[in-house]
Amino acid sequence: MIKNLLVLAIASCFSLTIHAQLLQDKTDFTRQDTLRGSITPEREWWDLTYYHLDVEVKPDEKFISGKNTIQYKVLKPHQLMQIDLQEPMQMLNVLQDGKELEVKHDGNAHFVKLEKNQNIGDVNTIEVHYKGYPREAKRAPWDGGFSWKKDKNGKHFIATSNQGLGASVWWPNKDHMYDEVDSMLISVTIPKGLTNVSNGRLRKLEDLGDKVKSHWFVSNPINNYGVNINIGDYVNFSETYQGEKGELDMDYWVLSYNLEKAKEHFEDAPKMVKAFEHWFGPYPFYEDSFKLVEVPYLGMEHQSSVTYGNKYLKGYLGNDLSGTGWGLKWDFIIIHEGGHEWFANNITNKDVADMWIHEGFTAYSENLFLDYYYGKEASADYVIGTRANIQNDRPLIGYYNVNKEGSSDMYYKGANMLHTLRQLIEDDEKWRQILRGLNSEFYHQTVTTKQVEDYISQKSGIDLTEFFNQYLRTTMIPTLEYKIQDGELKYRWINIVEGFDMPIQIEIDEKNEWLFPKAKWQTKAIDADDIEIDMDFYIDTKQL
Repeated sequence: MIKNLLVLAIASCFSLTIHAQLLQDKTDFTRQDTLRGSITPEREWWDLTYYHLDVEVKPDEKFISGKNTIQYKVLKPHQLMQIDLQEPMQMLNVLQDGKELEVKHDGNAHFVKLEKNQNIGDVNTIEVHYKGYPREAKRAPWDGGFSWKKDKNGKHFIATSNQGLGASVWWPNKDHMYDEVDSMLISVTIPKGLTNVSNGRLRKLEDLGDKVKSHWFVSNPINNYGVNINIGDYVNFSETYQGEKGELDMDYWVLSYNLEKAKEHFEDAPKMVKAFEHWFGPYPFYEDSFKLVEVPYLGMEHQSSVTYGNKYLKGYLGNDLSGTGWGLKWDFIIIHEGGHEWFANNITNKDVADMWIHEGFTAYSENLFLDYYYGKEASADYVIGTRANIQNDRPLIGYYNVNKEGSSDMYYKGANMLHTLRQLIEDDEKWRQILRGLNSEFYHQTVTTKQVEDYISQKSGIDLTEFFNQYLRTTMIPTLEYKIQDGELKYRWINIVEGFDMPIQIEIDEKNEWLFPKAKWQTKAIDADDIEIDMDFYIDTKQL
Protein backbone atom coordinates (compact mmCIF):
# COMPACT_ATOMS: atom_id res chain seq x y z
CA MET A 1 0.00 0.00 0.00
CA ILE A 2 1.10 3.60 -0.46
CA LYS A 3 0.49 6.35 2.04
CA ASN A 4 -0.65 9.73 0.76
CA LEU A 5 2.90 10.83 0.03
CA LEU A 6 1.82 13.41 -2.51
CA VAL A 7 0.70 15.65 0.35
CA LEU A 8 4.07 15.21 2.01
CA ALA A 9 5.91 15.95 -1.23
CA ILE A 10 4.05 19.20 -1.72
CA ALA A 11 4.49 20.22 1.90
CA SER A 12 8.25 19.74 1.84
CA CYS A 13 9.38 20.56 -2.03
CA PHE A 14 19.13 1.54 19.03
CA SER A 15 18.98 3.92 21.36
CA LEU A 16 17.58 5.28 24.59
CA THR A 17 16.55 8.32 22.62
CA ILE A 18 14.03 6.26 20.69
CA HIS A 19 12.45 4.68 23.75
CA ALA A 20 12.15 8.13 25.31
CA GLN A 21 10.57 9.49 22.14
CA LEU A 22 7.89 6.84 21.98
CA LEU A 23 7.04 6.27 25.62
CA GLN A 24 4.50 9.09 25.46
CA ASP A 25 2.45 7.07 22.93
CA LYS A 26 2.62 3.89 24.93
CA THR A 27 -0.03 4.88 27.44
CA ASP A 28 -2.53 5.13 24.59
CA PHE A 29 -2.52 1.37 23.99
CA THR A 30 -5.58 -0.50 25.19
CA ARG A 31 -6.56 -4.07 25.96
CA GLN A 32 -8.17 -4.18 22.52
CA ASP A 33 -4.85 -3.17 20.95
CA THR A 34 -3.16 -6.07 22.73
CA LEU A 35 -5.87 -8.56 21.78
CA ARG A 36 -5.62 -7.41 18.18
CA GLY A 37 -1.84 -7.13 17.94
CA SER A 38 -0.38 -9.97 20.00
CA ILE A 39 -0.11 -13.73 19.60
CA THR A 40 -2.45 -14.49 22.48
CA PRO A 41 -2.65 -17.92 24.16
CA GLU A 42 -6.01 -18.32 22.40
CA ARG A 43 -4.28 -17.88 19.03
CA GLU A 44 -0.95 -19.64 19.37
CA TRP A 45 -2.22 -23.20 19.96
CA TRP A 46 -3.76 -23.62 16.49
CA ASP A 47 -2.43 -23.23 12.95
CA LEU A 48 -4.63 -22.01 10.10
CA THR A 49 -4.90 -24.45 7.21
CA TYR A 50 -7.98 -23.38 5.20
CA TYR A 51 -10.76 -20.79 5.03
CA HIS A 52 -14.00 -20.94 3.12
CA LEU A 53 -15.43 -17.45 3.26
CA ASP A 54 -19.02 -17.51 2.00
CA VAL A 55 -20.61 -14.04 2.00
CA GLU A 56 -23.58 -12.32 0.40
CA VAL A 57 -23.33 -8.62 -0.39
CA LYS A 58 -26.50 -6.51 -0.63
CA PRO A 59 -25.36 -3.25 -2.24
CA ASP A 60 -28.60 -1.33 -1.91
CA GLU A 61 -28.64 -1.95 1.85
CA LYS A 62 -24.84 -1.77 2.36
CA PHE A 63 -25.28 -5.02 4.25
CA ILE A 64 -23.40 -8.32 4.23
CA SER A 65 -24.00 -11.72 5.81
CA GLY A 66 -22.52 -15.18 5.64
CA LYS A 67 -20.13 -17.56 7.30
CA ASN A 68 -16.46 -18.44 7.43
CA THR A 69 -15.51 -22.10 7.74
CA ILE A 70 -12.15 -22.21 9.50
CA GLN A 71 -10.01 -25.32 9.29
CA TYR A 72 -7.05 -25.58 11.66
CA LYS A 73 -4.40 -27.93 12.96
CA VAL A 74 -4.00 -28.37 16.71
CA LEU A 75 -0.45 -27.55 17.84
CA LYS A 76 -1.09 -28.08 21.55
CA PRO A 77 -4.16 -28.90 23.64
CA HIS A 78 -6.39 -25.93 24.38
CA GLN A 79 -10.14 -25.40 24.56
CA LEU A 80 -10.45 -21.64 24.01
CA MET A 81 -10.06 -20.05 20.55
CA GLN A 82 -9.87 -16.35 19.66
CA ILE A 83 -11.74 -15.25 16.54
CA ASP A 84 -11.75 -11.59 15.52
CA LEU A 85 -14.69 -9.63 14.12
CA GLN A 86 -14.94 -5.88 14.49
CA GLU A 87 -17.97 -3.89 15.55
CA PRO A 88 -20.52 -3.10 14.27
CA MET A 89 -20.45 -6.53 12.60
CA GLN A 90 -22.27 -9.18 14.63
CA MET A 91 -21.11 -12.73 15.28
CA LEU A 92 -24.32 -14.77 15.26
CA ASN A 93 -23.05 -18.17 16.33
CA VAL A 94 -20.16 -20.61 16.08
CA LEU A 95 -20.60 -24.31 15.29
CA GLN A 96 -18.34 -27.33 15.54
CA ASP A 97 -19.56 -30.70 14.25
CA GLY A 98 -23.03 -29.16 13.96
CA LYS A 99 -23.17 -28.12 17.62
CA GLU A 100 -23.43 -24.49 18.68
CA LEU A 101 -20.61 -23.37 20.97
CA GLU A 102 -20.47 -20.84 23.78
CA VAL A 103 -18.80 -17.55 22.82
CA LYS A 104 -17.54 -14.84 25.15
CA HIS A 105 -17.39 -11.46 23.43
CA ASP A 106 -14.70 -8.94 24.39
CA GLY A 107 -14.96 -5.98 22.04
CA ASN A 108 -13.61 -7.09 18.68
CA ALA A 109 -12.18 -10.34 20.07
CA HIS A 110 -14.49 -13.33 20.50
CA PHE A 111 -13.47 -16.32 22.59
CA VAL A 112 -15.00 -19.62 21.49
CA LYS A 113 -15.23 -22.38 24.09
CA LEU A 114 -14.60 -25.67 22.28
CA GLU A 115 -16.27 -28.76 23.70
CA LYS A 116 -14.51 -31.34 21.55
CA ASN A 117 -11.07 -32.36 22.85
CA GLN A 118 -8.37 -30.60 20.84
CA ASN A 119 -5.60 -33.19 20.43
CA ILE A 120 -2.17 -32.40 18.99
CA GLY A 121 -2.12 -33.06 15.26
CA ASP A 122 -5.90 -33.05 14.83
CA VAL A 123 -7.32 -31.08 11.91
CA ASN A 124 -10.69 -29.61 12.93
CA THR A 125 -13.12 -27.02 11.63
CA ILE A 126 -15.50 -24.44 13.03
CA GLU A 127 -18.19 -22.42 11.27
CA VAL A 128 -18.58 -18.76 12.21
CA HIS A 129 -21.85 -17.15 11.11
CA TYR A 130 -22.10 -13.38 11.00
CA LYS A 131 -23.89 -10.37 9.54
CA GLY A 132 -24.00 -6.61 9.67
CA TYR A 133 -23.37 -3.23 8.13
CA PRO A 134 -19.59 -3.17 7.78
CA ARG A 135 -17.61 -0.05 8.43
CA GLU A 136 -17.69 2.25 5.42
CA ALA A 137 -14.28 3.42 4.21
CA LYS A 138 -13.84 7.13 4.88
CA ARG A 139 -10.70 7.59 2.79
CA ALA A 140 -9.78 4.28 1.23
CA PRO A 141 -7.34 2.67 1.34
CA TRP A 142 -5.79 4.58 4.28
CA ASP A 143 -8.97 4.66 6.36
CA GLY A 144 -10.52 1.54 4.96
CA GLY A 145 -13.49 -0.78 5.09
CA PHE A 146 -16.16 -1.08 2.39
CA SER A 147 -16.24 1.48 -0.44
CA TRP A 148 -19.86 1.69 -1.60
CA LYS A 149 -19.69 3.76 -4.79
CA LYS A 150 -21.42 4.05 -8.15
CA ASP A 151 -19.77 4.18 -11.56
CA LYS A 152 -20.60 6.92 -14.08
CA ASN A 153 -23.49 4.80 -15.39
CA GLY A 154 -25.02 4.63 -11.93
CA LYS A 155 -24.12 0.99 -11.38
CA HIS A 156 -22.76 -0.29 -8.07
CA PHE A 157 -18.97 -0.10 -7.78
CA ILE A 158 -17.85 -1.70 -4.52
CA ALA A 159 -14.52 -2.76 -3.01
CA THR A 160 -12.89 -3.68 0.29
CA SER A 161 -9.58 -2.35 1.64
CA ASN A 162 -8.42 -2.94 5.19
CA GLN A 163 -4.66 -2.93 5.68
CA GLY A 164 -3.80 -1.98 9.26
CA LEU A 165 -7.48 -1.76 10.15
CA GLY A 166 -7.73 -5.52 9.75
CA ALA A 167 -9.68 -8.01 7.67
CA SER A 168 -11.94 -8.58 10.66
CA VAL A 169 -13.62 -5.28 9.82
CA TRP A 170 -15.80 -7.29 7.40
CA TRP A 171 -15.23 -11.03 7.96
CA PRO A 172 -14.41 -13.23 10.97
CA ASN A 173 -10.90 -14.66 11.05
CA LYS A 174 -7.65 -15.03 12.95
CA ASP A 175 -6.68 -11.43 12.40
CA HIS A 176 -2.95 -11.41 13.01
CA MET A 177 -0.15 -11.31 10.46
CA TYR A 178 1.93 -14.17 11.88
CA ASP A 179 -0.32 -17.02 10.70
CA GLU A 180 -1.25 -17.10 7.01
CA VAL A 181 -3.92 -19.52 5.89
CA ASP A 182 -2.51 -22.18 3.53
CA SER A 183 -5.32 -21.89 0.96
CA MET A 184 -8.75 -20.33 0.71
CA LEU A 185 -12.06 -20.38 -1.13
CA ILE A 186 -13.90 -17.06 -1.44
CA SER A 187 -17.58 -17.38 -2.39
CA VAL A 188 -19.48 -14.15 -2.98
CA THR A 189 -23.18 -13.76 -3.78
CA ILE A 190 -24.28 -10.51 -5.43
CA PRO A 191 -27.17 -9.21 -7.54
CA LYS A 192 -27.21 -10.44 -11.13
CA GLY A 193 -25.82 -7.93 -13.59
CA LEU A 194 -22.72 -7.27 -11.50
CA THR A 195 -19.43 -9.20 -11.31
CA ASN A 196 -17.32 -10.01 -8.26
CA VAL A 197 -13.55 -10.41 -8.58
CA SER A 198 -11.53 -11.80 -5.68
CA ASN A 199 -8.12 -13.36 -5.13
CA GLY A 200 -6.86 -16.44 -6.95
CA ARG A 201 -8.68 -18.11 -9.82
CA LEU A 202 -12.36 -18.27 -10.63
CA ARG A 203 -13.56 -21.86 -10.10
CA LYS A 204 -17.18 -21.46 -11.07
CA LEU A 205 -20.17 -19.15 -11.33
CA GLU A 206 -23.57 -20.18 -9.97
CA ASP A 207 -26.80 -18.75 -11.37
CA LEU A 208 -29.18 -18.19 -8.45
CA GLY A 209 -32.00 -16.54 -10.33
CA ASP A 210 -31.78 -12.84 -9.55
CA LYS A 211 -28.38 -13.40 -7.95
CA VAL A 212 -25.02 -14.81 -9.02
CA LYS A 213 -22.42 -16.53 -6.85
CA SER A 214 -18.73 -16.60 -7.75
CA HIS A 215 -16.20 -18.99 -6.23
CA TRP A 216 -12.55 -17.87 -6.24
CA PHE A 217 -9.84 -20.26 -5.02
CA VAL A 218 -6.47 -19.17 -3.64
CA SER A 219 -3.99 -22.06 -3.68
CA ASN A 220 -1.09 -20.21 -2.00
CA PRO A 221 -0.76 -18.91 1.56
CA ILE A 222 -2.36 -15.47 1.87
CA ASN A 223 -2.33 -12.80 4.57
CA ASN A 224 -5.74 -11.74 5.87
CA TYR A 225 -5.56 -8.13 4.74
CA GLY A 226 -4.77 -9.29 1.20
CA VAL A 227 -8.21 -10.93 0.85
CA ASN A 228 -10.64 -8.76 -1.09
CA ILE A 229 -13.92 -8.55 -2.94
CA ASN A 230 -14.47 -6.14 -5.82
CA ILE A 231 -17.91 -5.71 -7.36
CA GLY A 232 -18.80 -3.78 -10.47
CA ASP A 233 -19.85 -3.72 -14.09
CA TYR A 234 -16.60 -5.44 -15.03
CA VAL A 235 -15.28 -6.71 -18.34
CA ASN A 236 -12.17 -8.85 -18.66
CA PHE A 237 -9.20 -9.13 -20.96
CA SER A 238 -6.04 -11.14 -20.48
CA GLU A 239 -2.62 -12.09 -21.76
CA THR A 240 0.01 -14.74 -21.07
CA TYR A 241 3.45 -13.68 -19.89
CA GLN A 242 6.43 -15.97 -20.47
CA GLY A 243 8.14 -15.73 -17.12
CA GLU A 244 10.85 -17.45 -15.11
CA LYS A 245 8.50 -20.24 -14.07
CA GLY A 246 6.76 -20.61 -17.42
CA GLU A 247 3.42 -19.15 -18.46
CA LEU A 248 1.88 -16.58 -16.14
CA ASP A 249 -1.77 -15.75 -16.70
CA MET A 250 -2.33 -12.01 -16.42
CA ASP A 251 -5.96 -10.94 -16.14
CA TYR A 252 -7.39 -7.44 -16.11
CA TRP A 253 -10.85 -6.55 -14.82
CA VAL A 254 -12.03 -3.02 -15.59
CA LEU A 255 -15.26 -1.08 -15.83
CA SER A 256 -16.92 -1.76 -19.17
CA TYR A 257 -16.48 1.77 -20.50
CA ASN A 258 -12.73 1.77 -19.68
CA LEU A 259 -11.85 -1.34 -21.69
CA GLU A 260 -9.98 0.28 -24.60
CA LYS A 261 -8.18 2.72 -22.34
CA ALA A 262 -7.07 -0.12 -20.05
CA LYS A 263 -5.79 -2.28 -22.90
CA GLU A 264 -3.28 0.42 -23.74
CA HIS A 265 -2.47 1.65 -20.25
CA PHE A 266 -1.97 -1.72 -18.60
CA GLU A 267 1.07 -2.39 -20.77
CA ASP A 268 3.03 -1.43 -17.66
CA ALA A 269 1.90 -4.65 -15.95
CA PRO A 270 4.01 -7.18 -17.92
CA LYS A 271 6.86 -4.66 -17.86
CA MET A 272 6.58 -4.66 -14.07
CA VAL A 273 6.72 -8.47 -13.89
CA LYS A 274 9.73 -8.59 -16.20
CA ALA A 275 11.72 -6.06 -14.15
CA PHE A 276 10.84 -7.56 -10.78
CA GLU A 277 11.48 -11.13 -11.82
CA HIS A 278 14.96 -9.90 -12.76
CA TRP A 279 15.54 -8.21 -9.42
CA PHE A 280 13.50 -10.35 -7.00
CA GLY A 281 13.05 -13.74 -8.62
CA PRO A 282 9.96 -15.47 -10.05
CA TYR A 283 6.54 -13.97 -9.45
CA PRO A 284 5.48 -15.79 -6.25
CA PHE A 285 1.93 -16.82 -7.23
CA TYR A 286 1.94 -18.39 -10.69
CA GLU A 287 -0.69 -20.90 -9.53
CA ASP A 288 -3.11 -18.08 -8.67
CA SER A 289 -2.36 -15.83 -11.68
CA PHE A 290 -1.81 -12.06 -11.60
CA LYS A 291 -4.78 -9.70 -11.78
CA LEU A 292 -5.29 -5.97 -11.92
CA VAL A 293 -8.79 -4.99 -10.80
CA GLU A 294 -10.22 -1.49 -11.19
CA VAL A 295 -11.63 -0.08 -7.94
CA PRO A 296 -13.16 3.23 -6.74
CA TYR A 297 -10.09 4.14 -4.62
CA LEU A 298 -6.39 4.58 -5.40
CA GLY A 299 -5.32 0.93 -5.14
CA MET A 300 -3.72 -1.70 -2.92
CA GLU A 301 -1.60 -4.86 -2.97
CA HIS A 302 -4.27 -7.54 -2.56
CA GLN A 303 -2.49 -10.79 -3.38
CA SER A 304 -3.03 -11.96 -6.99
CA SER A 305 -5.84 -9.38 -7.12
CA VAL A 306 -3.99 -6.06 -7.13
CA THR A 307 -6.47 -3.19 -7.09
CA TYR A 308 -6.11 -0.19 -9.36
CA GLY A 309 -7.61 3.30 -9.20
CA ASN A 310 -4.91 5.62 -10.54
CA LYS A 311 -7.26 7.04 -13.21
CA TYR A 312 -5.17 5.64 -16.08
CA LEU A 313 -2.48 8.26 -15.47
CA LYS A 314 1.29 8.03 -15.33
CA GLY A 315 2.91 8.81 -11.99
CA TYR A 316 0.91 9.08 -8.79
CA LEU A 317 -2.44 10.46 -9.97
CA GLY A 318 -0.47 12.30 -12.66
CA ASN A 319 2.23 13.56 -10.28
CA ASP A 320 5.88 12.62 -9.80
CA LEU A 321 6.67 11.96 -6.14
CA SER A 322 10.39 12.36 -6.80
CA GLY A 323 10.18 15.76 -8.49
CA THR A 324 12.68 14.55 -11.10
CA GLY A 325 10.42 13.67 -14.03
CA TRP A 326 11.31 9.98 -13.84
CA GLY A 327 8.17 9.24 -11.86
CA LEU A 328 6.05 10.14 -14.90
CA LYS A 329 7.51 7.35 -17.03
CA TRP A 330 5.21 4.70 -15.54
CA ASP A 331 1.96 4.19 -13.66
CA PHE A 332 2.81 4.42 -9.99
CA ILE A 333 0.07 2.10 -8.73
CA ILE A 334 0.82 -0.70 -11.21
CA ILE A 335 4.51 -0.69 -10.31
CA HIS A 336 4.28 -0.05 -6.56
CA GLU A 337 1.37 -2.33 -5.77
CA GLY A 338 2.73 -4.95 -8.17
CA GLY A 339 6.04 -4.86 -6.30
CA HIS A 340 4.15 -5.81 -3.16
CA GLU A 341 3.55 -9.27 -4.60
CA TRP A 342 7.17 -9.95 -3.63
CA PHE A 343 7.45 -7.77 -0.51
CA ALA A 344 4.20 -7.98 1.53
CA ASN A 345 2.51 -10.95 -0.10
CA ASN A 346 5.42 -13.36 -0.59
CA ILE A 347 7.50 -12.06 2.32
CA THR A 348 5.07 -10.84 4.98
CA ASN A 349 5.88 -9.19 8.32
CA LYS A 350 4.91 -11.20 11.39
CA ASP A 351 4.01 -8.02 13.27
CA VAL A 352 2.70 -4.75 11.86
CA ALA A 353 5.54 -2.99 13.70
CA ASP A 354 7.82 -4.39 10.98
CA MET A 355 5.77 -3.06 8.07
CA TRP A 356 8.88 -1.31 6.75
CA ILE A 357 9.70 -4.72 5.24
CA HIS A 358 6.63 -4.33 3.03
CA GLU A 359 6.87 -0.65 2.25
CA GLY A 360 10.61 0.05 2.31
CA PHE A 361 11.48 -2.69 -0.16
CA THR A 362 8.46 -1.91 -2.35
CA ALA A 363 9.19 1.83 -2.46
CA TYR A 364 12.73 0.80 -3.37
CA SER A 365 11.34 -1.40 -6.14
CA GLU A 366 10.13 1.75 -7.90
CA ASN A 367 13.67 2.86 -8.64
CA LEU A 368 14.72 -0.70 -9.50
CA PHE A 369 12.00 -0.65 -12.16
CA LEU A 370 13.60 2.53 -13.49
CA ASP A 371 17.04 0.93 -13.25
CA TYR A 372 15.88 -1.99 -15.41
CA TYR A 373 14.40 0.16 -18.18
CA TYR A 374 16.22 3.50 -17.96
CA GLY A 375 19.51 2.78 -16.23
CA LYS A 376 21.26 3.21 -12.91
CA GLU A 377 21.58 7.00 -13.07
CA ALA A 378 17.85 7.49 -13.64
CA SER A 379 16.99 5.17 -10.76
CA ALA A 380 19.41 6.98 -8.43
CA ASP A 381 17.96 10.38 -9.38
CA TYR A 382 14.47 9.10 -8.60
CA VAL A 383 15.16 7.60 -5.18
CA ILE A 384 17.27 10.59 -4.12
CA GLY A 385 14.42 12.85 -5.25
CA THR A 386 11.97 11.04 -2.98
CA ARG A 387 13.96 12.19 0.08
CA ALA A 388 11.82 15.33 -0.01
CA ASN A 389 8.99 13.13 1.34
CA ILE A 390 10.90 12.05 4.47
CA GLN A 391 9.80 13.67 7.74
CA ASN A 392 11.92 11.81 10.31
CA ASP A 393 9.07 12.12 12.79
CA ARG A 394 9.24 8.59 14.21
CA PRO A 395 11.38 5.46 13.70
CA LEU A 396 10.50 3.07 10.89
CA ILE A 397 9.80 0.25 13.36
CA GLY A 398 6.66 0.64 15.44
CA TYR A 399 5.55 -1.00 18.70
CA TYR A 400 5.27 -4.75 18.81
CA ASN A 401 2.22 -6.73 19.93
CA VAL A 402 -0.27 -3.82 19.71
CA ASN A 403 -0.82 -3.56 15.93
CA LYS A 404 1.19 -0.32 15.77
CA GLU A 405 3.16 0.45 12.63
CA GLY A 406 6.11 2.82 12.47
CA SER A 407 6.46 6.13 10.64
CA SER A 408 5.23 6.58 7.07
CA ASP A 409 8.92 7.23 6.42
CA MET A 410 9.02 3.44 6.01
CA TYR A 411 8.40 4.20 2.32
CA TYR A 412 11.09 6.57 1.17
CA LYS A 413 13.45 6.57 4.11
CA GLY A 414 13.28 2.78 3.79
CA ALA A 415 14.00 3.04 0.05
CA ASN A 416 16.92 5.39 0.59
CA MET A 417 18.33 3.15 3.31
CA LEU A 418 18.30 0.24 0.83
CA HIS A 419 19.78 2.41 -1.92
CA THR A 420 22.58 3.33 0.52
CA LEU A 421 23.07 -0.34 1.32
CA ARG A 422 23.50 -1.10 -2.38
CA GLN A 423 26.47 1.30 -2.40
CA LEU A 424 28.07 -0.46 0.57
CA ILE A 425 27.79 -3.84 -1.11
CA GLU A 426 29.28 -2.29 -4.30
CA ASP A 427 28.73 -5.37 -6.47
CA ASP A 428 25.32 -4.90 -8.16
CA GLU A 429 25.00 -8.56 -9.07
CA LYS A 430 25.67 -9.55 -5.47
CA TRP A 431 22.97 -7.08 -4.38
CA ARG A 432 20.54 -8.54 -6.91
CA GLN A 433 21.22 -12.05 -5.62
CA ILE A 434 20.55 -10.87 -2.06
CA LEU A 435 17.16 -9.49 -3.12
CA ARG A 436 16.33 -12.68 -5.00
CA GLY A 437 17.65 -14.73 -2.08
CA LEU A 438 15.30 -13.01 0.35
CA ASN A 439 12.34 -14.04 -1.80
CA SER A 440 13.65 -17.58 -2.02
CA GLU A 441 14.74 -18.03 1.61
CA PHE A 442 11.48 -16.61 2.99
CA TYR A 443 9.19 -17.83 0.21
CA HIS A 444 5.54 -17.65 1.35
CA GLN A 445 6.63 -16.96 4.94
CA THR A 446 6.04 -14.40 7.65
CA VAL A 447 9.24 -12.82 8.97
CA THR A 448 10.71 -10.47 11.54
CA THR A 449 13.03 -7.53 11.01
CA LYS A 450 15.82 -9.51 12.68
CA GLN A 451 15.52 -12.31 10.12
CA VAL A 452 15.84 -9.81 7.28
CA GLU A 453 18.75 -7.99 8.94
CA ASP A 454 20.61 -11.22 9.67
CA TYR A 455 20.11 -12.54 6.14
CA ILE A 456 21.46 -9.39 4.48
CA SER A 457 24.41 -9.18 6.89
CA GLN A 458 25.29 -12.81 6.27
CA LYS A 459 25.02 -12.70 2.48
CA SER A 460 26.76 -9.34 2.14
CA GLY A 461 29.59 -10.30 4.49
CA ILE A 462 29.13 -6.99 6.33
CA ASP A 463 28.06 -6.59 9.95
CA LEU A 464 25.12 -4.25 9.46
CA THR A 465 23.93 -4.14 13.08
CA GLU A 466 24.61 -0.44 13.66
CA PHE A 467 23.54 0.44 10.12
CA PHE A 468 20.06 -0.99 10.68
CA ASN A 469 19.87 0.38 14.22
CA GLN A 470 20.61 3.84 12.86
CA TYR A 471 18.11 3.89 10.02
CA LEU A 472 15.32 1.66 11.37
CA ARG A 473 15.28 2.46 15.08
CA THR A 474 16.13 6.15 15.31
CA THR A 475 15.10 9.36 13.58
CA MET A 476 18.72 10.51 13.42
CA ILE A 477 20.31 10.97 10.01
CA PRO A 478 24.05 10.29 10.22
CA THR A 479 25.87 13.54 9.64
CA LEU A 480 29.38 13.85 8.24
CA GLU A 481 31.04 16.77 10.00
CA TYR A 482 34.20 17.91 8.27
CA LYS A 483 36.60 20.75 7.59
CA ILE A 484 39.46 21.28 5.15
CA GLN A 485 42.43 23.30 6.28
CA ASP A 486 46.10 23.46 5.33
CA GLY A 487 45.93 20.44 3.02
CA GLU A 488 44.16 18.27 5.57
CA LEU A 489 40.62 16.88 5.65
CA LYS A 490 39.35 16.41 9.18
CA TYR A 491 36.11 14.42 9.50
CA ARG A 492 33.84 12.39 11.81
CA TRP A 493 30.30 11.06 12.19
CA ILE A 494 27.87 12.87 14.47
CA ASN A 495 24.18 12.21 15.17
CA ILE A 496 24.76 8.46 15.24
CA VAL A 497 24.16 5.40 17.38
CA GLU A 498 27.12 3.96 19.24
CA GLY A 499 29.40 1.96 16.96
CA PHE A 500 28.10 3.43 13.69
CA ASP A 501 31.05 3.55 11.24
CA MET A 502 29.55 3.38 7.75
CA PRO A 503 32.07 4.17 5.01
CA ILE A 504 31.05 6.57 2.26
CA GLN A 505 32.35 7.58 -1.12
CA ILE A 506 33.64 11.05 -1.84
CA GLU A 507 35.11 12.73 -4.90
CA ILE A 508 38.36 14.69 -4.74
CA ASP A 509 39.57 16.33 -7.94
CA GLU A 510 37.19 14.15 -10.00
CA LYS A 511 38.54 10.96 -8.43
CA ASN A 512 36.30 8.71 -6.34
CA GLU A 513 37.58 7.20 -3.13
CA TRP A 514 36.24 5.72 0.08
CA LEU A 515 36.22 7.56 3.37
CA PHE A 516 35.91 5.65 6.65
CA PRO A 517 34.50 8.05 9.26
CA LYS A 518 33.98 7.11 12.90
CA ALA A 519 32.68 9.00 15.91
CA LYS A 520 36.19 10.28 16.65
CA TRP A 521 37.93 12.83 14.46
CA GLN A 522 40.10 11.42 11.71
CA THR A 523 42.39 13.15 9.25
CA LYS A 524 43.40 12.70 5.64
CA ALA A 525 45.91 14.65 3.60
CA ILE A 526 44.31 16.11 0.46
CA ASP A 527 45.41 18.49 -2.24
CA ALA A 528 42.05 20.18 -2.77
CA ASP A 529 39.91 22.96 -1.36
CA ASP A 530 36.69 20.96 -1.33
CA ILE A 531 35.22 17.48 -1.58
CA GLU A 532 32.01 16.19 -3.10
CA ILE A 533 29.94 13.70 -1.12
CA ASP A 534 28.30 10.90 -3.12
CA MET A 535 24.58 11.65 -3.04
CA ASP A 536 23.77 7.93 -3.23
CA PHE A 537 24.40 7.78 0.53
CA TYR A 538 21.47 8.96 2.64
CA ILE A 539 23.34 11.21 5.07
CA ASP A 540 23.57 14.86 6.07
CA THR A 541 26.76 16.89 5.93
CA LYS A 542 28.09 19.76 8.02
CA GLN A 543 31.14 21.65 6.84
CA LEU A 544 32.88 23.64 9.55
